[in-house]
Amino acid sequence: MAKNLIEDMVRVKRIRKEETPEEIERPEPSVYSYLEADKKDRGSQYALWFVALVAVVFLFFAVSFVFSGAKITVNPKVKDMAFNENLSAIKDSNTDDLSFDLVVISSEEKKTMQGGEEKDVLEKATGTVLIYNAFSSSSQPLSLDTRLEGSNGKIYKTKTKTVVPGTAKDGTPGSVEVGIYASEAGEAYNSDPLDFKIFGFKGMPKYDKFYARSKGKITGGLVGKFHQISDAEKETAMNELKDALQAKLFKKVADQIPSGFALFKNSVFLNIDDENVDYTSADGTVSVGVKGTLYGFLFNERKLTKKIIENDTETYNVDDVFISNIKDLTFSLTTKDATLFTDVKNIAFNLSGTPKVVWKVDTEKLISDLLGKRKKDFYQVLSQYPDIKSADLALKPAWRTSFPDKSKDIKIIVNYPE
Repeated sequence: MAKNLIEDMVRVKRIRKEETPEEIERPEPSVYSYLEADKKDRGSQYALWFVALVAVVFLFFAVSFVFSGAKITVNPKVKDMAFNENLSAIKDSNTDDLSFDLVVISSEEKKTMQGGEEKDVLEKATGTVLIYNAFSSSSQPLSLDTRLEGSNGKIYKTKTKTVVPGTAKDGTPGSVEVGIYASEAGEAYNSDPLDFKIFGFKGMPKYDKFYARSKGKITGGLVGKFHQISDAEKETAMNELKDALQAKLFKKVADQIPSGFALFKNSVFLNIDDENVDYTSADGTVSVGVKGTLYGFLFNERKLTKKIIENDTETYNVDDVFISNIKDLTFSLTTKDATLFTDVKNIAFNLSGTPKVVWKVDTEKLISDLLGKRKKDFYQVLSQYPDIKSADLALKPAWRTSFPDKSKDIKIIVNYPE
């Protein structure tokens, strides 16, 4: 009879010299024992892998829901209009009528040029003064070349005839602005701002009640040989300086405009006269300097928008729309006497271009309407918003079928045109 190999393996014992009788009596583990142990080890490993996989899946879903939410990109309704209208506005009006504010800012610009040949120069200093009448309510005429005595002890003369208004009922002195020039040529008459008295009133009661103060410095006095530039060079330099000064002042004003107001490029005007031009010669060069004041008409965007859209065929509420390119419209002043900027109360102008009317989207209301809604109801909700042209939705995680229940988890981006 053939031997059972497995049974023999069970019976056979390897006996070492150091084994005790008890150890000799203990049977050796069978092959089945090893297989069973290995099977248990593998089962434990599979169980661990299964637990780990479940944990990873759970973590993935947990993280997904922590970072869940909705992102909506909205394209608002936009309409391009054709506009070309003559309008009028009132200065500083508090009514709903179209109004404007007058902005005023001054500065100077200089340029140094290589001088030509030397010539004898006799130039009288010039400036501008404000003459005040604190004497009576009656106006006071002053003739051409009325002499004014400066606080530096020198005599200057008025360039034109003028009339000084009388004192107002509240006691405010009447005043008038007039140009002056030095009685003699030379740099000695150049000066920082001065106070003046009317020389012809000396010894009279009027002397103390009529007075003048210069606006800025008195400059331009020269005597001697100086390098000169041609008239053509002067004209070129002046044009360059005016352009540079206007650009600088416009930028300075534009940077300070409060939100909700518009300043058109063609609604600013630079005022420079010969009294504010300075030519200085030194070391073979000629320095040309100009001083100017920029006047600009500033408009309330909401009031202007209301005026632009009021005759359109569609029904508008000015609070529901805005004009994204309102500052790019073309402004043209038609008021004939608007050059007297400090006194202007009303203006007439033409405004033309293609205003881009943009509807405002109420994002808070849209978020409220979407809370907890099903994904498939998204476009049905959008249909209730005529101010929205189109929208794209992105839900996280991707398998989510409804909107979050909290408004903080819904983000709306509106692509308003610039």
